[in-house]
Amino acid sequence: MIFGLPPPVVAGELVRLQTRQHVVALTFDGGANADGLKAVLAVLRREDVTGTFFLTGHFVRTYPELARAIGRRYPVGNHTINHLDLRRLSTGAATREITVAERMIRHATRRDPRPYFRFPYGARDARTLTIARRLGYASVRWTVDTWGWMGRSSQTVPGAVHRVVDHLVPGEIVVMHLGSSRDRSTIDADALPAVIRKVRARGYRFVTLAGVRAPVRR
Repeated sequence: MIFGLPPPVVAGELVRLQTRQHVVALTFDGGANADGLKAVLAVLRREDVTGTFFLTGHFVRTYPELARAIGRRYPVGNHTINHLDLRRLSTGAATREITVAERMIRHATRRDPRPYFRFPYGARDARTLTIARRLGYASVRWTVDTWGWMGRSSQTVPGAVHRVVDHLVPGEIVVMHLGSSRDRSTIDADALPAVIRKVRARGYRFVTLAGVRAPVRR
């Protein structure tokens, strides 16, 4: 029996899959650019590994062919239109960021992003959580962030790999990024092969967020 697991749900948000099976969910955020995307897709396909992609409306509009390629093979989630901090927006504007992004993602990927929603920057409060839930979304956070988005000044490829492995628990949700950082490094894409290899070496397999359900609307 496994003890000491972090809670799967905190304040109504998913931080770990609700399981004791040795599985890991890789999630990839696409909001800024797609500099690492082709490498990520190539590795996932070569290694026969799945993942879930949280995309912004801006991303799918800018990279329609790549968005379609993602949709052909992987589930997608909603990451708003413009990757704004929803707490700083009015309720109407925050709602639009989610609903319009949903339409854009559906059109580009041919997939329904519901019920997967990830707040930009992880920034949320009671009001914005309520907005997302009323629109049929579950807030998906993460068990571990690789910090690859920080760039070479703060993170390295081995460092990103170690963060995933050091936090390895049943149902771990990993957040990685498809774009390059400000210094144009693609640490997450570069780290992905070693992440897969080391996670598998510890007896874990990879899954999507399938099974996550939308909250009951009230």
